[in-house]
Amino acid sequence: MTKLKWGMIGGGEGSQIGPAHRLGALADGLFEFSAAALDHRPDVGRTYAKSLGISEDRAYGDWKEMLTREKNREDRIDLVTVATPNSTHFEITKSFLEAGFNVLCEKPMTMTVDEGEEIVKIASKSGKLCTVNYCYSAYPMVRQARDMVQNGELGKIRLIVTNFSHGHHGNAEDANNPRVRWRYDPQMAGVSGQFADCGIHALHMASFIGNDEVESVSADFASTIKGRELEDDAMVNFRMSSGIVGRLWTSSVAIGRQHGFDIQVFGEKAGLKWKSEHPNQLIYSKVGNRTEIIEKGENNLCEDALRLSRVAIAHPEGFPLAVANIYVDIAATLKGDKRANLPTASDGLRSMAAVYSATESAKNNGKWTDARPPMFR
Repeated sequence: MTKLKWGMIGGGEGSQIGPAHRLGALADGLFEFSAAALDHRPDVGRTYAKSLGISEDRAYGDWKEMLTREKNREDRIDLVTVATPNSTHFEITKSFLEAGFNVLCEKPMTMTVDEGEEIVKIASKSGKLCTVNYCYSAYPMVRQARDMVQNGELGKIRLIVTNFSHGHHGNAEDANNPRVRWRYDPQMAGVSGQFADCGIHALHMASFIGNDEVESVSADFASTIKGRELEDDAMVNFRMSSGIVGRLWTSSVAIGRQHGFDIQVFGEKAGLKWKSEHPNQLIYSKVGNRTEIIEKGENNLCEDALRLSRVAIAHPEGFPLAVANIYVDIAATLKGDKRANLPTASDGLRSMAAVYSATESAKNNGKWTDARPPMFR
């Protein structure tokens, strides 16, 4: 089987997300790591890329050099991953799409709604794949949950409750740590802090499992540590197009919570619960029946859950393999397999529209605000 050629921008030495992408992309033998521009310091990036096995002529000093040289190669990369700081996502993604490359962009896809709409239009015009790394949607048991909702096993969905709350930014003495400070600085993070950082994962998950889109939001933002301009805690109520009611809490000051991402879906006939800290299990409760635990690896799971499971029942599969599943679906899509359930540029746009709408709502005492991007209204 011929491997697809893959390149990476950002995610250099010391990066939090870089290793997850490299492990994920290479886990199933579908991609070959062929080109990289890994650091904003050209020499550092080149050196690190070569240490990872990239040939000297494809270890680039920056993304512009990578774009210029890759687009003229007969063996150009089939996919580029953008794992740079948030404010650079739009320019890099736009440039590679326009040059005819498929792109996987880290979230948030853009910093503004206008930028997001432009990316959706460019991706559509180019015919190239533009996907966003909402990798939690690629856990096998999340796919199982989505399948059960779509097949009507829960009946009509009434309510979705989700949260992504941790306490790792809760120490005021750590407020000036550069790895923490930028997340609450509008110059670097944009209009929102915690909701744009973690909350949009939870919001996307609600749309993904619920098979519905967020239509309006009512939000309350709080900055609980002195000096932070952007929120470190948010409560967002949302309504979906089919009438589903949603509740979302996201926080970075919930000391004692580690990862804290979970979701519950409540229907007329049953309810489901999934937690990222116990990703192999789906809790299923039918009206009038005992609660069941559905395990990853069981024989009666949906095709999508089985397709994205690698090891036998009772053996854990963690975050890097959820990222790997995104790459599995990218490879499948590029080869014409329509089974893939990839987050698209439209999902990235909807997330950014929700961020701006929630920010506006919070400034207006929780006023209900249209969360749809203008081009989708």
